Amino acid sequence: MSLPDPPGLAVLLWAATPERPELAVTPLVHALAARALDCEVELHFAGPAVRWLVAGVADAAWSTPARDKSIGDWLRELAASGVSLYACSMALAAWVREHEHLIAECSGQVGATAFIARQCEPRWRILIY
Repeated sequence: MSLPDPPGLAVLLWAATPERPELAVTPLVHALAARALDCEVELHFAGPAVRWLVAGVADAAWSTPARDKSIGDWLRELAASGVSLYACSMALAAWVREHEHLIAECSGQVGATAFIARQCEPRWRILIY
């Protein structure tokens, strides 16, 4: 007897950009909470938020004025917990320079269709930030 697939949560970050790191904390906490509930979790970085996945960007941004945890620390924790971090292919073309590299924790590139497909799947829910 096989177990049913776990529920899934796909999170789209587009407005939580490196210019406003405090906006990134809530979606990252929600993603960790979903993993703690054994959900399959994907973070999709679109628009200028894709820059979070550029090497060095997230490590230079802090989630609170106390500077207790960088956004890079959050992303590493998420990846270690099993969260997939996806870069939007259109956003990469628009917001990432040719000489820049993505962090090792990035799970790859996907298009907008991949995120919308999650919305159409019964076991998945989405959040947009």
